[in-house]
Amino acid sequence: MAVSDVKEYAHLSAEDVDAIGAELDAIRMEVMDSLGEADRRYVRNTIRLQRGLVAGGRAVLLFSSYRPAWVVGTGLLAAGKIIENMELGHNVMHGQWDWMNDPEIHSTTWEWDIVGTSEHWKATHNYHHHKYTNIIGMDDDVGYGVVRVTRDQPWHPAYGLNIVWNTMLAFAFQWGVGVQHLEIAPGTINASGWPEQKRRIGQFLRKARRQVGKDYVWWPMLSGSDWKTTLTANATANVIRNLWSNAVIFCGHFPDGADKFTLDDLENETQAQWYLRQMLGSANFTGSRLTHFMSGNLSFQIEHHLFPTLPSNRYAEMSVKVQDVCRRWDLPYTTGPLYKQYWQSWRTIAKLSLPDRFLTATSDDAPETRSERMFAGEPRTYDDHEGPRSGLVTALRRHRERTRAS
Repeated sequence: MAVSDVKEYAHLSAEDVDAIGAELDAIRMEVMDSLGEADRRYVRNTIRLQRGLVAGGRAVLLFSSYRPAWVVGTGLLAAGKIIENMELGHNVMHGQWDWMNDPEIHSTTWEWDIVGTSEHWKATHNYHHHKYTNIIGMDDDVGYGVVRVTRDQPWHPAYGLNIVWNTMLAFAFQWGVGVQHLEIAPGTINASGWPEQKRRIGQFLRKARRQVGKDYVWWPMLSGSDWKTTLTANATANVIRNLWSNAVIFCGHFPDGADKFTLDDLENETQAQWYLRQMLGSANFTGSRLTHFMSGNLSFQIEHHLFPTLPSNRYAEMSVKVQDVCRRWDLPYTTGPLYKQYWQSWRTIAKLSLPDRFLTATSDDAPETRSERMFAGEPRTYDDHEGPRSGLVTALRRHRERTRAS
């Protein structure tokens, strides 16, 4: 099932893990010490671009009964919503720009353009997901309470509709994010009690009412007789944003090689061990500079999970150094084209709609579910620190060779 001993699974000693942690700390400090005017210009220009796209889209949609205006306006509005959610909202609320001490671009003041509140998102995402990344029973992002993405989630008949649930989640992703902190989904961790849940539900309903009014009442009314086509344009822009957000998030967490973990190692987890878990539990995808930008640079999900409070425009340069760390310590750096990572996520979702008895790979040695137990009974040698290292990448390759041979 899930990894219960991260150090053992990674074929590292405690000293190795500490050394890797020191290297990653050095990468972090180097970026922190170099933040300056270029970074300020980047986020300011991003905000101007995003607001310009939204304003342009809204203006064009005043004439939405004309098909070209509908297409152009919807495209501009969708692009603006994606940038606001991915490169601005998500990253600002992580505190990536708090070092500027600008109240307009601060994690404590930003409210983003979806039905969920920033307060709820910061609790479920910044705290639960990033602290307990891919830990079964602690991270609600493992399936979002409705989708089975690992064999560590016991199968029940509702998962037979895995593909249906994920399709619905993709099209309505902002609503899924919005209700996540309400703890009303069957698979979530209901720990807050009814009084707190009632408070959260009230906050969500007020925010959702404002968002629905803005997109589906007030802006369409400004189009006069064109209100129906403006309403459909706004709905389409929201769906485009939802589908893209879902794809980016799933590509970072559910392709092959994004490992899941148990609570066993959590109690005394050090910063270096946390780093290692983030590296093994996340996945990147490749693409153009535009793809990286429109994904909020979450195409560098590994770097984001290692350094969630560092500005996202620095992830590309950090990825070169993180890859070097992985190469020298013989650790996996899971990445691939966007289409491949997303396909693997959907393949896993489809496969895990079936009970385990219909699945061929073992629960410790499947593309989506691995653990240190997959190496049981195999010859085990620890690196002598001389010459090229022999770590997890080498162990996985030898394991596959032995499996094929047998």
